[in-house]
Amino acid sequence: MEFKTIIEPFRIKTVEPIRHTTRAYREQALQDAGYNLFLLKAEDVLIDLLTDSGTGAMSSAQWAGMMLGDESYAGAKSFYKFERAVQEITGFKHVIPTHQGRAAERILFGSVLKPGDMVLNNTHFDTTRANVEYRQGTAVDIPIPEAHQPDLIHPFKGNMDLEALEAHLRDHWEYIAMVMITVTNNSGGGQPVSMGNIRAVSELCRHYRIPFFLDACRFAENAWFIKTREEGYADKTPLEIAQEMFSCADGCTMSAKKDGMANIGGFLALNNDEWANKAKTMLVITEGFPTYGGLAGYDLEAIAVGLHEALDEDYLRYRIRSVAYLGDILTANGVPIVQPPGGHAIYIDAKAMLPHIPPLTYPAWALSLILYLEGGVRSVEIGSVMFGLHPDGTETPAAMELVRLAFPRRVYTQSHVDYLAEVILHVNTLRDKIGGLRIIQQQPALRHFTARLEPLGSSR
Repeated sequence: MEFKTIIEPFRIKTVEPIRHTTRAYREQALQDAGYNLFLLKAEDVLIDLLTDSGTGAMSSAQWAGMMLGDESYAGAKSFYKFERAVQEITGFKHVIPTHQGRAAERILFGSVLKPGDMVLNNTHFDTTRANVEYRQGTAVDIPIPEAHQPDLIHPFKGNMDLEALEAHLRDHWEYIAMVMITVTNNSGGGQPVSMGNIRAVSELCRHYRIPFFLDACRFAENAWFIKTREEGYADKTPLEIAQEMFSCADGCTMSAKKDGMANIGGFLALNNDEWANKAKTMLVITEGFPTYGGLAGYDLEAIAVGLHEALDEDYLRYRIRSVAYLGDILTANGVPIVQPPGGHAIYIDAKAMLPHIPPLTYPAWALSLILYLEGGVRSVEIGSVMFGLHPDGTETPAAMELVRLAFPRRVYTQSHVDYLAEVILHVNTLRDKIGGLRIIQQQPALRHFTARLEPLGSSR
């Protein structure tokens, strides 16, 4: 018999206490942090959904593997175990370890981009865009139109707009350094990309002789959505689907802090010998020798195990359903979210929830602050603070104003999610009382990490 309840496919062996605080305490903490959730102390957060990057719980098999870590500077056994795991899943010839995904981005773009080059993506995430722009390149987003309609139900809203892609390739091919697809599409609501779309992008890139890469941080979650939503894949394993995805590309960047199930690490994997040699040279200068790349041997061991654990069907079923469970509650109670729920996070549509707050007074940022103030929940804004500031110093509203609630892997239970739902529903009753903010201090790139803000109406 098939039972309805999907349980956590693990038992808890070690627990970490979390601390309740008062609303007055959290109000003072926000003031001290310059109304920036990144600047809070973690101990002052009850449920931390700022990111799913490196915040998960590792398995007993990963911890056991770490005890086998070979810390040799060059040629460590742990590297070759890591390399085999990556190659089994991706099929790429060269595997270059890095300390996290943004380092892989920096090394890739630093090796191949020239000023004026373009990188096309379904939607660049913040560090990807910043690394392109740091090399004086142009990051171009070409998602399908449905991606910018939060309440629209579409099985693969992460897809790239094929017509727009072909127009760019046809008209600007000499300036396009590469095409990337982010799976799943984080900035677009954690939405998956279909195998059909990946194959079509691959064919266009090969026709125009443009390299095609995957940003593969959540490749396993994307594989699960293909299995459950795309015709012809129901009987394939997540591993087989992932292998097919990677077979369409020339390489990938990866943060192993997501679907590598580890607390640190990443890699750049690719087939091009010339690009690999350039990348390894930059790796030695900035990260470490090519057989450790800024990681300890025990980190490589943990990733080698975690990459396969992320493809386990029981885990993926539980992971995706946990997020959808929260999405169902919010939708039933009228809270606007990106539909359908993504794989790693729920994205609240702050533009719809707070229409009285103009985009450049940052409605999503304001909503994220109230979630912390009322319930001790830390989330992250994906809106005009994160994406509104351009390299030339101008500011325009982002395409969407979203608050992302990213679920750490194997960390929270259903009671945490039920509490989270209560907090969000309570905040929804306060929506007319929420006001905007202004930025009083910022950096020219990735300002959301360190900016300081104040509520409108505050005296300086």
